Amino acid sequence: MLTLLSLATCIGAGLIGGVFFAFSSFVMKALAELPAGQGVAAMQRINVAVLNPLFLGVFVGTTLLGLVSTGAGAVGWGTAKSALLLAAGPSYVVGSFGVTMAFNVPRNKRLAGLKPESPEASAYWPAYVREWTFWNHIRTLASAVSSALAAAALAY
Repeated sequence: MLTLLSLATCIGAGLIGGVFFAFSSFVMKALAELPAGQGVAAMQRINVAVLNPLFLGVFVGTTLLGLVSTGAGAVGWGTAKSALLLAAGPSYVVGSFGVTMAFNVPRNKRLAGLKPESPEASAYWPAYVREWTFWNHIRTLASAVSSALAAAALAY
């Protein structure tokens, strides 16, 4: 059962980390190069499109796996597999899901309330890109670390 949990956590965290990596490495750079109104409009559409069953299923499902991994790691304390799962769970739950809810979502909500061609949107856009991308780097790293830890647990 722990092997299946490790595998599922590894795959889920890796998939989500890959999405976040794409945003950190090129999507946000491309959007930032657009005129502010166009960048705002594009990001607003992305933020609507991402709310779909497939993405949310993996994103939230991996959060649940992270919670189970944390519990399984704590219960089976004393083995390498348990220690790795105990670390993999919070890395994803706090570093990916938690950061998303605490930092990326509030910025997305603020952006959603702006008209793309408005002066307010143009003024907010550079700060949004900078701040949102910073927090995205954090959740990219956290997802990658969680995936790596869960993969390492497969070796035991």
